[in-house]
Amino acid sequence: MEIVNQPTENKKIIAGIMGILFGVFGIHKFILGYTKEGIILLLVSLITCGTAGSIIGLIEGIVYLTKTDEEFYRIYQVGKRPWF
Repeated sequence: MEIVNQPTENKKIIAGIMGILFGVFGIHKFILGYTKEGIILLLVSLITCGTAGSIIGLIEGIVYLTKTDEEFYRIYQVGKRPWF
C-alpha cells in the first residue's frame, strides 16, 4: 500500500466552483495566483460582453473539478499551467 502525501493547500474545489459561477470575472485565476491570466480573462469578458469569459470559466471550472486532487495540485498549483 502506497501512502500519498496530500497537498496542504489544494484549491481545486474553490477554484472549480468559482470558475463555474464567476468565471466571467476570472476569480478562479486569482485564487490560483494567476494574476496576469485573471486580468486577461476579465478584459476578454469586457470586450465580448461576458460571453467568451463565461464560457472559458465554465470549461475551466469543469476541468478543475474532474481532475483528481493530486493531478490538480501537480498541474495547476505546482506546475503553474495557466489555461485549461
